[in-house]
Amino acid sequence: MAATLGPLGWWQKWRRCLSARDGSRMLLLLLLLGSGQGPQQVGAGQTFEYLKREHSLSKPYQGVGTGSSSLWNLMGNAMVMTQYIRLTPDMQSKQGALWNRVPCFLRDWELQVHFKIHGQGKKNLHGDGLAIWYTKDRMQPGPVFGNMDKFVGLGVFVDTYPNEEKQQEAQKRRYSPGVQRVFPYISAMVNNGSLSYDHERDGRPTELGGCTAIVRNLHYDTFLVIRYVKRHLTIMMDIDGKHEWRDCIEVPGVRLPRGYYFGTSSITGDLSDNHDVISLKLFELTVERTPEEEKLHRDVFLPSVDNMKLPEMTAPLPPLSGLALFLIVFFSLVFSVFAIVIGIILYNKWQEQSRKRFY
Repeated sequence: MAATLGPLGWWQKWRRCLSARDGSRMLLLLLLLGSGQGPQQVGAGQTFEYLKREHSLSKPYQGVGTGSSSLWNLMGNAMVMTQYIRLTPDMQSKQGALWNRVPCFLRDWELQVHFKIHGQGKKNLHGDGLAIWYTKDRMQPGPVFGNMDKFVGLGVFVDTYPNEEKQQEAQKRRYSPGVQRVFPYISAMVNNGSLSYDHERDGRPTELGGCTAIVRNLHYDTFLVIRYVKRHLTIMMDIDGKHEWRDCIEVPGVRLPRGYYFGTSSITGDLSDNHDVISLKLFELTVERTPEEEKLHRDVFLPSVDNMKLPEMTAPLPPLSGLALFLIVFFSLVFSVFAIVIGIILYNKWQEQSRKRFY
């Protein structure tokens, strides 16, 4: 059932339709208006949105590469094509990623992701999916959809292979319909660096929420939007070709630090798919706050979720410097010599007292 579109949803729907049907007129309008980055009012005088080009990516994919002037970096098997950026091809044992070089210091934002997942694999013979990241670290390959495990930040996963279900079937155990999830499946996870993503259970123990999203081998565009406003995380999707957003995940009390990086990654194993990103568009949302909200929404330094206990991170002890190690050894020797001298003195006094008793 499609969710009712609010003012923001109708604006996004109109903007997408306009760009698809009348791109030349839109380009002319932007040229007349100037840079095209001006504010757009959304709602009744409450919210404005601004396209942030330093955090956005679209065709013809200028500024993508490995140079110091690039805004986006490729990693692994990712490659730039004419109409899309392919994170992984439909081949086994591949992984790739695309990362923004500029840290994001926005307070409220919305990320729109235009993606496509397709391949030759039939039902349940494809994998593994892709992830969208807002994390402290970037360009760190690993097992979680091509990114590092125990990440710090937010991960949104478009998982196309049901590992838990297949594991239950392999063990000839019944997979309970009451908890069964239909794949492909979108889920979200907030991590402070202490949690591991559970591949065998498709991230179930640490997910904030999720929904089914049939996104493979479709003949129309598929979109995902991640909105973070007033510590409220909302994830919606447009995967039916109707230009309508459908609710997927909504979680209040999500605390994300500023200064993290946006990215997307993918991985294939024994099964594979083409994982393509067509565009990433980040909008700054300016939202009015009451004085009470200003006090509550102060900056945080570690990701967390209200009413969800994350294990505490224990900072590793810094390695000792050469001088510190020398001083420790030196004073240990001095203390040992001092203790030996005191022991000898006390022993001699005890012997003298023992002789006097006998005389």
